[in-house]
Amino acid sequence: MDDAGTGDERSRVGSAGGLTPFEAWYRGEYPNMVRVLTLVSGDAEIAADAAAEAFTRALANWDRVAAMASPAGWAYTVALNVLRRRQQRARIEQLIARREPPPPPVPEDRLYLWEAVRSLPPRQRTAIVLHYVADMPQDQVAKVMGVAPGTVAATLHAARDSLRDKLNGSDSDGTDRP
Repeated sequence: MDDAGTGDERSRVGSAGGLTPFEAWYRGEYPNMVRVLTLVSGDAEIAADAAAEAFTRALANWDRVAAMASPAGWAYTVALNVLRRRQQRARIEQLIARREPPPPPVPEDRLYLWEAVRSLPPRQRTAIVLHYVADMPQDQVAKVMGVAPGTVAATLHAARDSLRDKLNGSDSDGTDRP
């Protein structure tokens, strides 16, 4: 670390002389937290993610957390809140997935069309999909993309020209493809 570093940065990030207070606390608490969260959630991977998020937040606020009566209690609270939010999000996603049937697969005879759309530059591809697949009017596409309505019109025009060339077997420079 250069001489410009502060003492706070050295205590949070580490020093050559051994473990920082945060590192020592982390090494002592992390394995047990993952164990507890695994028992609560039933999923070791989700538990490890929630614990990692809690310790990341603790490191970001270490000066405040270290001064608490129970830094571990604070970290468990954060981890359990993260765990609950993720589980709630997963339940909502499952409900939505059950209500809405998956979109039908693209028919084999249309794959060439979607390959051509995927080959467009990102802005053109986004405008085409929002306008033709999501069935949005151009002014709404403009709002979603954060551009002027005239930009959407010009982008759609350029995208249609490019698609016409690709689908007719010629490049945009007018030469035929092999």
